[in-house]
Amino acid sequence: MTHVPGPSSAPPAPAIHLSDAALGFGGRLLFSGLDMVAPAGQTTCLLGPSGVGKSSLLRLIAGLLTGTGRVAADDGKPVTGRIAWMGQQDLLLPWASVLENVTLGARLRGGRVGPAERDRAMALLAAVGLDDRAGCRPDALSGGMRQRAALARTLFEDRPIVLMDEPFSALDAITRLDMQDLAASLLAGRTVIMVTHDPLEALRLGHQVLVLSGSPARLSPPIMPAGDTPRPPDHPDLLALQAELLLRLRGGRAA
Repeated sequence: MTHVPGPSSAPPAPAIHLSDAALGFGGRLLFSGLDMVAPAGQTTCLLGPSGVGKSSLLRLIAGLLTGTGRVAADDGKPVTGRIAWMGQQDLLLPWASVLENVTLGARLRGGRVGPAERDRAMALLAAVGLDDRAGCRPDALSGGMRQRAALARTLFEDRPIVLMDEPFSALDAITRLDMQDLAASLLAGRTVIMVTHDPLEALRLGHQVLVLSGSPARLSPPIMPAGDTPRPPDHPDLLALQAELLLRLRGGRAA
């Protein structure tokens, strides 16, 4: 894969602090008094039972939901405007080419997509192995290819903070491992918060792994896997942590 460095002018990614957060949905209190720190330039993975509020917490951090509490970056600058989002669905526009989908955000904001922007988009497509598909429409791509295009689009936004909501859950096991490796490489140095249901994925990619459970939900103490990401999926230490994490998830499952 081609390495795509961030612009030299890009500031370091900040740590994200969530303080005393509370959010309700459908008449139910999802969480209250919730505190969390996503360390600067690292990946925080968030797991928990379905419906516990993981995606809602991610949307609260993004400013897409309104709750109470405070979301702040440790550099004193606003968090909003510095976030790129990647969800479970690739949401590629079916009538646009892969290259046009990658540069969609800039075009929607009325920005110029000139030669420099096009070169950067093509470099990102090369990094995800799709430079030979730049002129294709999404219906010509496999599911894994579409997710790689979505990752390139997320990276084209060039934000220091990246929020990911189960971005690889629809992929087969081998493609998922490949996408995890790719994301770990291309998102290095950014502050990433990723929701996943896969304990092994969290342990491969996360510098810290948190479990959200209970009603109202609370965050567990972090699990801090050793070593650089992406970690080998068959490493004995990782498999032992996976067993511990499964026990935490099972203990936090709603009745």
